[in-house]
Amino acid sequence: MRSRKEQGVEGAAPPRVRPGARGFTLAEMLVALTIASILVAAGAGSFQNVTTQNRIANQINGLLGDMQFARAEAIKEGRPVTVCASTNGTTCAPTTAWEGGWIVFKDSNGNQTVDPGESVLRVQQALTGGDTVAADNGITSVTYNRQGFAFGLPGTITLALHDPTSRAAWVRCLAVSIVGQLQIQMSGTGNCQ
Repeated sequence: MRSRKEQGVEGAAPPRVRPGARGFTLAEMLVALTIASILVAAGAGSFQNVTTQNRIANQINGLLGDMQFARAEAIKEGRPVTVCASTNGTTCAPTTAWEGGWIVFKDSNGNQTVDPGESVLRVQQALTGGDTVAADNGITSVTYNRQGFAFGLPGTITLALHDPTSRAAWVRCLAVSIVGQLQIQMSGTGNCQ
């Protein structure tokens, strides 16, 4: 018959551990920490790349969506609808820099100004992340008429969206033609730079 110690019953002496086999050495710990920090650093760069690309895609898609909405409203209502740069959400700003936000409004007389009785349909707040949007050809607004044409433009215009580093891989542009066609472009395509 086995004794209580042999059976592992309470009160038995703890198993013997060899001296020096109780944990990690300092050298092993430093190697593990070095490997972990390299992996974290590599992952952080990829994470920043993904978050910047997603932010840029969301912002250019928001501008595209508001332009499409304005065109559809102009056709539906049978009167002009304007999209313009706006920093206060109620009036148009005389600037080609759209990062401060923009508005979509019913522009009954097509003068690209929010007049009394003309309602603001959508408001886009300022962009985040230090991103900028610049329109070429001095364009401060785009007005769609009842046929869906963008009238008053000198031809196809481009609104270029840049992150704070202006890295070409993250540049996205929205091209707007006089017939109302909208197209998202990458850097190096069309007038996108």
